[in-house]
Amino acid sequence: MAGMAVASPLGVAAQQSQPPDQAQAAIPNDIDGQTMFATSCGFCHQSGGRAPGRGPKLAGTTRSDDFIADRVRKGKPGAMPAYGSVFSESQIMAIVGYIRTLEE
Repeated sequence: MAGMAVASPLGVAAQQSQPPDQAQAAIPNDIDGQTMFATSCGFCHQSGGRAPGRGPKLAGTTRSDDFIADRVRKGKPGAMPAYGSVFSESQIMAIVGYIRTLEE
């Protein structure tokens, strides 16, 4: 048995308990801009972003995609939480894409 490696159950458990890398890309089933918006943004941006609430109406916004994506990532102090550590870049862009589909 010399030279044979034995996996330690403790080592396996330690590896499994590590948090996932937030920078990893989302898997395709996780990229649904409308659902992510509804569950994370809809409380403040009413009617799916079509009406103002605690946050502004987003339908018809003239802000650039880069501005919106950056606001989702970094939030706005005192007004909007940052979601950069919650969503992957692909998910953030899916939210931006959803916002672009909104009609007034």
